[in-house]
Amino acid sequence: MHGEYKVPGGKLVVVDLDVEGGVLRNVRVAGDFFLEPDEALPAIDAALEGAPAHTDAAGLAARIDRALPDGTVMFGITSEGVAVAVRRALAQATEWSDYDWQLIHDSPQPPALHMALDEVITAEVAAGRRPPTLRVWEWDSPAVIIGSFQSLRNEVDPGGVARHGVTVVRRISGGGAMFAEPRSTITYSLAVPEALVSGLSFADSYAYLDDWVLAALGDMGIKAWYQPLNDIATEVGKVAGAAQKRMAGPDGGPGAVLHHVTMSYDIDADKMLDVLRIGKEKLSDKGTRSAKKRVDPLRRQTGLPREAVIEKMIDSFRARYGLTRGEVTAEELARAQDLVRTKFAHAEWTTRVP
Repeated sequence: MHGEYKVPGGKLVVVDLDVEGGVLRNVRVAGDFFLEPDEALPAIDAALEGAPAHTDAAGLAARIDRALPDGTVMFGITSEGVAVAVRRALAQATEWSDYDWQLIHDSPQPPALHMALDEVITAEVAAGRRPPTLRVWEWDSPAVIIGSFQSLRNEVDPGGVARHGVTVVRRISGGGAMFAEPRSTITYSLAVPEALVSGLSFADSYAYLDDWVLAALGDMGIKAWYQPLNDIATEVGKVAGAAQKRMAGPDGGPGAVLHHVTMSYDIDADKMLDVLRIGKEKLSDKGTRSAKKRVDPLRRQTGLPREAVIEKMIDSFRARYGLTRGEVTAEELARAQDLVRTKFAHAEWTTRVP
C-alpha cells in the first residue's frame, strides 16, 4: 500500500507498507522533508511496524513521538503528517495526479444557478459520470450566500439587501455568510471524488484541498496559509473562506466532496456591513474589532486585474495537475435550472432556518 500527504506549509511525506494479520508490516517512510539525526527515520519506521491497522492518526503520531531520539529536529515533517500518510495508504487514497481534471469557466450566472450547479456537478462526480472538476464562477449580480444551517434573520439585514439590490441564496454546505459582487469576488468550486481525501480528517481535508491555491497565491508573491477551520489568511488579513459538502455515491457507495471558496478581490466593506449582520462574537473569534480589517482585497496585494488573478490561479492548477477545458452539459444545466425553480430560488429553502 502506498500513501502520500503534503504537510500543510511543509513537505511531502510518502509511506509504503503492507498489512499482515491486521498489523502494519514493512513500513517505509520517505519524502523531501528534513530530519535530524539520521537515526530518526528508521526510528519512525520501527515505531509504526506492528501497529494495529485500525489505529487512528492520533495513535500513530503518539507511537512516533515516543520513538524519536532525543533532540530530533523535524523540518517540513510532523509525526501527525506521517500518521496521515499512513491512514491514506490504508484507505487506498488517490492523488491529484491520478485524475484528468476538467475546468468550467462560463459566462456570468445568477446566484441561485451557481448554488444548483454546485449540487449537480458534485452529484455527477459522485456517480462517476463526470471527471473531477474545477469550476470558476462569474456572477451576474451581487449576492449574499448563507450557510446551510444559518438563520436568515440573524445573518442578513433585509433593508441593506433591498438598498443594494442583493440576492440572498442558501448553499448546501455549512459555514458562514459570504458577500459577493461580480467584479469584487473570486469564487471557485472543486468537485472531487471522496477517494482524494480518504484517510484525512474533516479539518485536514480543508487544508489539503486549499493547498493548490496557497501555491498559486505564492506564485503571485502573496504569502498565504490555511487557518483552521476554513479560512485562507495572509500577513495582512483574511482573503478567503471555504466550505464543504459530502455527497454519497450511487447506492450509498463512495461519493464526492464539494469544496468551494470565496476570495476577496476588492470587497466594498461598507456595503458588506450594510447587508450582513456581523456580530461582535464573530469578530472577537477572528481577533479583530472591525469587520473591515477582516477583508484584505487581493487587488491591493497583487496589483493585478481580477481576470489576471483568475488566469494565474488556473495556470497554476494546470501546471501542477493538468487541466482540460470543459463545459456544463445540456443535461446538467437542465437539472440545475430545475433545482433553481424547486429549491434554490424558492423561499422554503432560503428560509428553512428563519
